[in-house]
Amino acid sequence: MIEFSDRLKALPPYLFVEIDKAKQEAIGQGRDVINLGVGDPDQRTPQSIIDALKKAAEDVNNHHYPFDAGVPQLRTEIAQWFKNRFGVELDPSTELHPLIGSKEGIAHLPLGIINPGNKVVLTDPAYPAYQAAVSFAGGKIQYLPLKAGNNWLPRIQDIEGIKNAKAIFVCYPNNPTSATADKKFYEDLVAVCKTKGIIIVSDLAYSEVYYDGIKPPSILEVEGAKDIAIEFHSFSKTYCMTGWRLGWACGNPTLITALAKVKSNCDSGVFNAIQYAGIAALNMDPRDIEDMRSEYQSRREALINGLRSIGWKIDSPKATFYVWAKIPSKFSGSTSLTTSNSMECAKTFLDQADIIVTPGVGFGKAGEGYVRMALTIPTERIHQAVERLKKVIG
Repeated sequence: MIEFSDRLKALPPYLFVEIDKAKQEAIGQGRDVINLGVGDPDQRTPQSIIDALKKAAEDVNNHHYPFDAGVPQLRTEIAQWFKNRFGVELDPSTELHPLIGSKEGIAHLPLGIINPGNKVVLTDPAYPAYQAAVSFAGGKIQYLPLKAGNNWLPRIQDIEGIKNAKAIFVCYPNNPTSATADKKFYEDLVAVCKTKGIIIVSDLAYSEVYYDGIKPPSILEVEGAKDIAIEFHSFSKTYCMTGWRLGWACGNPTLITALAKVKSNCDSGVFNAIQYAGIAALNMDPRDIEDMRSEYQSRREALINGLRSIGWKIDSPKATFYVWAKIPSKFSGSTSLTTSNSMECAKTFLDQADIIVTPGVGFGKAGEGYVRMALTIPTERIHQAVERLKKVIG
């Protein structure tokens, strides 16, 4: 009898695969499902990016194995974009590396820096891929609960109290809570982690999905951050390129080298034509990106105002295209939360309103009592969702 490995058995079912199964089953029954679950942009990839891919795909020179470290021009363009956006200089040869999507890099990095038994700190709630990446590398996870009272940021004093940690993962703007971090938070984080010798892994996939003109900072803006930090970026959200699988890592040269060595043994790099499409993306008119933000902001207002109008007390996100919502009292049990609350809420919404939301507990125990809703559907559908929820909640 063939069995899964113990490391695979230890992982919970991947949250978004399970949500997709529920969605497909409902659609198969002929139901009109409104999907507020997985954060997959519904807007079309810009034409200039598609045209760049077509042109590069026609070039026979791009039909071979890619360069391990990416097309040199892409690395140069990323470094220039980073300087323009964050004011930080990156060496294209040693301080950045293209990825087959940032998720791939996050999965591979622990294999290059974590030994079996090393302690790794993960915030809770968090993007589920972090747990899988650390577990596959044999790391020992210590969870750091996030709380609404601290704006879903880890408390620096709690990190100071952690002993013998090898690394910590942070993600701001945050998935799933949509919380943001300012430069002062990163300065404090870098200071304590340098003192304790903790590697910082920063996931900045949502750097360009922000509202009201408040730009999220990079941890690499902090003096000394390059000594201990690596940061992951993605083309997926900014340029509506989720299916293209393109991202990059940047920061400490030794961490970049460790990641590159793992990758050279596991994959053969990003298809060159997609890299040239990435170059086109980085050179897009900034007004096109602003249009994307404006669209999400309109959707945010439609959902937030709609939910408030039916009595759901809810905070408005400052960044990401997610709304992190505390479950209405009728879905939160009695006086205490149980592990079934957010799952029951999600099930109720699907069964009674044909709406898919993501249960907060799927991101960790500290996510219990919340659901995450994505703004990746047209405003008209958001209004329809609110009307359906009105019948369930009212």
